[in-house]
Amino acid sequence: MTRRSSQPRKYPRTARINEVVREALAEELERMSDPRLSMVTITGVDVTRDLRHAKVYYAALGRHDDEIEVALRKAAPHLRGVLGRQVRLKYLPELEFILDPAIEQGQRVEAILRTINQDRADAPPTPADPSAPEPHPDGEE
Repeated sequence: MTRRSSQPRKYPRTARINEVVREALAEELERMSDPRLSMVTITGVDVTRDLRHAKVYYAALGRHDDEIEVALRKAAPHLRGVLGRQVRLKYLPELEFILDPAIEQGQRVEAILRTINQDRADAPPTPADPSAPEPHPDGEE
């Protein structure tokens, strides 16, 4: 009879499954010869609790065309078969590919921060507030 450890696992089951599926898909994607998928990265996977569906988030370096999504959908049966051979799950999830919005949002935030910093660098220095109290020379208030 096997004993279960009294300590809980560090990661929930779905998080572990998501990571294993992401790694398996990313490795196979690197091996594929389709040039449309050459700069595609699997950024995350969300497998449903019943293991029947998986949302696969991807990012394409510098590209946002529909050709990538078409290529991923076309490769889905192959990727699903590889997943079935590499990962032992009760059910093999259907793969749905979604362009990762976090990458684009991060780039947009970065651009905003760059413009703010540029505006600050270009702006003339503001004079001190005359109504503010003078600091004491010894650093105390």
